[in-house]
Amino acid sequence: MPAFCRDCDMVLPPGRDICPACGGVRLIRHPALFDLAIGHVDCDAFFAAVEKRDRPEWRDVPLIVGGGARGVVSTCCYIARLYGVRSAMPMFKARKLCPQAVVLPPDGAKYRAVSAQVRAMLERLTPLVQMLSIDEAVLDLSGTQALHGAPPAIMLARLARQVEAELGITVSIGLAPNRLLAKLAAERGKPRGFCVMDRQAVSLLAPEPVGVLPGIGPAMVRRLAGLGIVSVGQLASLDEAASLRLGEDGPSLVARAKGDDNRPVTPGREAKSISAETTFAQDLRAPKALEDALWPLCEKLGRRLRRAGLAASGLVLKLKTASFVPRTRSLRLPNPTQLPETMFEAACPLLRREADGTAFRLIGIGAVPLVAADLADQGDLADLTTPKKRARQEAIDALRARFGADVVRRGRGLAGK
Repeated sequence: MPAFCRDCDMVLPPGRDICPACGGVRLIRHPALFDLAIGHVDCDAFFAAVEKRDRPEWRDVPLIVGGGARGVVSTCCYIARLYGVRSAMPMFKARKLCPQAVVLPPDGAKYRAVSAQVRAMLERLTPLVQMLSIDEAVLDLSGTQALHGAPPAIMLARLARQVEAELGITVSIGLAPNRLLAKLAAERGKPRGFCVMDRQAVSLLAPEPVGVLPGIGPAMVRRLAGLGIVSVGQLASLDEAASLRLGEDGPSLVARAKGDDNRPVTPGREAKSISAETTFAQDLRAPKALEDALWPLCEKLGRRLRRAGLAASGLVLKLKTASFVPRTRSLRLPNPTQLPETMFEAACPLLRREADGTAFRLIGIGAVPLVAADLADQGDLADLTTPKKRARQEAIDALRARFGADVVRRGRGLAGK
């Protein structure tokens, strides 16, 4: 069975458990090891790892990166996870589970800079790199062996060592014949993992819960459980007629459970949504107070859309109650927009229907689906005001870019101040 040492790249003869060249024991074996070319790279506990790199005295202490007392955990290190802390957990709960943890606010600029360094390393291996998030990417190394003089498996092991040596963080690697299996492989053996998974390995997933499959969240897990489907194997065994009873996504769910995935690696993947949200220092109930909180988010969303060269053709309003129950409401816009007042006026009716006296701890607004910016705020013969609003916004943006964000403030943004 093909095997090599992760620490020095030596290809090993059969029967070796220790590398004869370096004495390493991190050996990778798999029948298809040198035939697979889709890699998934996942930075381990990324935000926390970057912070620990910059503060070595925190290496052996639990560390949590997250918001204030009413925020959520963005990332926690593996030591903190031993206490039960998890990403997206409310901060008050994380502090209760691990009161001795060091807690830091996120430093987005720092994390984006490190992410860009990782991406540059990936793109030296292949141009087919698709960033899935700030700390996760998939790459297609097909046909690169002649260029690098080594198969994709060895190049990925070299990459992991390079990231660790030059950037001071670690990554976990998944190697497989397609994106789905590569992601599942990367989740195994973290941190510093390297897992190989081919189609034969799908049978090993059969007894696992359906929630291990990407894209199957808690709501779908509950729905499938109501139908008596709780394992990957049960989902994979459904025939076409049964899969259609799961809804329009049924066939794709069954295909996922079988390990099927024909998605290509697409560099420069466009964002599917852009959003902005905030957690309140105190729960809010009153419609006016909620609207006052919504307005600056619409301004922020508009800025993000304009910077990205995109526009909103629909909106999603996000709320979270004091007891952490999420509510989402969506609408399609009659015309795409980047203007904060247009988004605010469209979202307010949704918000007023939800402002029924319930106490809310979070509000957010998102743009989805996204379209090109040149389709936004064009107006027509029956709408002469939208182009004027767009020109006004462009003037405000120019002033803010030159003199600072506070040089122009809208009256609505001064509510409650």
